[in-house]
Amino acid sequence: MYGDCQVLSSMVRGNVVSPDSLFSSSIQNPSLSFMANMPPFHAFSSIIPEEGMMLMGRGGGSKEEEMESRSGSGPLDGVLSCGEDHDNELQQPPPPPQLQQPAARKKRYHRHTARQIQEMEAMFKECPHPDEKQRMKLSQELGLKPRQVKFWFQNRRTQMKAQQDRADNVVLRAENESLKNDNFRLQAAIRNVVCPSCGGPAILGEMSFDEQQLRIENARLKDELERLSCIASRYSGRQLQPLGPAPPVLLPSLDLDMGIYSRHFNEPPVVSCTDLIPIPQISDEPLPFPGMLIMDQDKPLVLDLAMTAADHLVRMCNTNEPLWIRRGGSTVEVLDLEEHARMCPWPMDLKQQQGRFRTETSRDSAMVIMNSITMVDAFLDANKWMELFPSLVAKSRTVQVLSPGVPGHGNGCLHLMHAELQFLSPLVPAREAHFFRYCQQNSEEGTWIMVDFPVDGFQDGIQSPFPWYRRRTSGCVIQDMPNGYSKVIWVEHAEVEDKPVHQIFQQFVSAGEAFGATRWVSVLQRQCERLASLMARNISDNGVISSPEARKNMMRLSQRMITTFCTGVYASGMQSWTALSDSSDDTVRVTTKKNTAPGQPNGVILTAVSTTWLPFSHHQVFEILTDEQRRSQLDVLSGGNSLHEVAHIANGSHPRNCISLLRVNAASNSSHGVDLLLQESSTHPSGGSIVVYAAIDVDAVQVAMSSEDPSYIPLLPTGFVISPAARRPNGGTSSGSDGHATVGCLLTVGMQVLATAVPSAKLNLSTVTAINNHLCNTVQQVRAALAGGTAMAEPAAVAPDQ
Repeated sequence: MYGDCQVLSSMVRGNVVSPDSLFSSSIQNPSLSFMANMPPFHAFSSIIPEEGMMLMGRGGGSKEEEMESRSGSGPLDGVLSCGEDHDNELQQPPPPPQLQQPAARKKRYHRHTARQIQEMEAMFKECPHPDEKQRMKLSQELGLKPRQVKFWFQNRRTQMKAQQDRADNVVLRAENESLKNDNFRLQAAIRNVVCPSCGGPAILGEMSFDEQQLRIENARLKDELERLSCIASRYSGRQLQPLGPAPPVLLPSLDLDMGIYSRHFNEPPVVSCTDLIPIPQISDEPLPFPGMLIMDQDKPLVLDLAMTAADHLVRMCNTNEPLWIRRGGSTVEVLDLEEHARMCPWPMDLKQQQGRFRTETSRDSAMVIMNSITMVDAFLDANKWMELFPSLVAKSRTVQVLSPGVPGHGNGCLHLMHAELQFLSPLVPAREAHFFRYCQQNSEEGTWIMVDFPVDGFQDGIQSPFPWYRRRTSGCVIQDMPNGYSKVIWVEHAEVEDKPVHQIFQQFVSAGEAFGATRWVSVLQRQCERLASLMARNISDNGVISSPEARKNMMRLSQRMITTFCTGVYASGMQSWTALSDSSDDTVRVTTKKNTAPGQPNGVILTAVSTTWLPFSHHQVFEILTDEQRRSQLDVLSGGNSLHEVAHIANGSHPRNCISLLRVNAASNSSHGVDLLLQESSTHPSGGSIVVYAAIDVDAVQVAMSSEDPSYIPLLPTGFVISPAARRPNGGTSSGSDGHATVGCLLTVGMQVLATAVPSAKLNLSTVTAINNHLCNTVQQVRAALAGGTAMAEPAAVAPDQ
């Protein structure tokens, strides 16, 4: 036992670990109180035969030579040779009394003196591999055995090699990290090398070897693209052309045969409605993605970025100050961009865009009535995502599935997606986004992470008819709560081209409220409540609803009405909107559409939209638009007739969040025909309100009630979008007596009418003037009703320029 302790002592000295330094460390030793309950320890002599103990005590001649070879050969000798005192060598604590052996069995250890070490160090610097004669001469001079000198040099060479290996490893690791970062940047940069004159591949002149390799790789990728194009053509029936920059496709500006308006004096005269609207090519096949797909060799890189983005999103959701700050006493949180760059550095260089752009950041949270699994499934399905955000997502498509994740689970899914985000007004440009979407489950914390991050470096040079838009790390963290609810923390981070918008929306858009986190969360809350109502089977509705299936059909019909309204009033890239006046204060915009698809009447549909700022809260405006008694004051909406609710479907926690079937008590009603309105209303404390309705006949209601397919029922919706906006649209604030900003809202009114059922008919000025007067009267009467006055507004037709 004592021999083993001596070997252990020698090993401790060889690794330069002293008892004093060990127990004087700042790291606290673990508690060892549990050892008090262990049985008493017995020395090895009680279980090893006495003969074995004698052999262990005596050892052999080879054992002594081995011990001599180890003396002075550890790292301690090298330390002493650098000038430390020999008196500071380690002291071996005495063994416990029960382990002490007779003095005759104690082994003798020889330590090299400082002079011996210095001489051997000097010799080692001149000749690390001395031959036998040199070792013999040195041993005689130092009074050592030749074997001791030989072992010392062997150990010193091993020690030097280990030190050099450690230093080389540090250098190589640093070089490896530098090369990985350089490779990362080069892979992104090589995709963006284009000629500034022609837009084609740049001619780099005399190429280096690396450039030649990159060109070879580029040629291989082109071959791969051609191969994929051939495969795609087999399934789609058309050849996938090489993708390059394409001009934005815009419909010709709406003239409406109004040559008296100076705004369009350079345009040719309009002969008929078909001159305004080219007939679109209708196809069920998805359009090709305007850019190259992600190749297999790039997928690991995208996956690394996805995990980095997920980590950044969690930090942004869970960190408050100094990452998130509130400016000017506002309740809205915005990112401190410098702190964000420090805490969440993006590993890939993002391409800098020319011109001015601004950064929009926001964060919000809410409790929604949907479990995390259902929500994750909706986010990963492009069509379900559109249905979940009908007023925000105009178009959505999954371009490529880079990683399917765990089957049937969603964890680890990585998609390349394309979306068109909208605000319900043609005065606010839509935003087209190509981005990656990644889903990750954190089972330890019971959360799901749904993160979007930019495609820069993989899909550059894509042309878009909308202002430039980059979707930075954005998304939500979802946590399951009791009773089927989920807590959602939402973060929006985007960079957008700072192009001017109409002055009435200037502050609203520049403050990030049009596409901010609060809007996403409010729409999500309302739609989750609506879906919960759709799936419920134990709700008793008022009115003529006869069965749960009829109830579902009416809700689906109303959902289609909402979707038709939303897609009809936003600034789509496939249609242009025309102002009826050159005045900068004019907010009326009109457009036409030739329709042949089911769901709306065949013919030319004229859409008109107007926005105004009201010094009333959005709750007040919402109440007057949904109150049957007060609504009779609005002659434009009810035609001077009272309204009576004949069916009511609740679809939210607010009592006014509902679908209603309203009967217009008009004198023209008879046993053969009754005027009905299908209406859906919805409000949110901070996300605004929306009211949409459409005229519907009794036969259509019977179709929906009889569980038949309601998708062919034609609808021409009219709607109100009410957005909270405390600041006045002129850029300042309307202050009350206390100096605070006056509460207000932006009221957007949109109407769709069938201008003519004959596609070749000429659309004259009177039709446009009539709908313009209708819009202006509606706004005037809503304002008068809110102010408590009477609706005495004259028809406010737009005067043509002389």
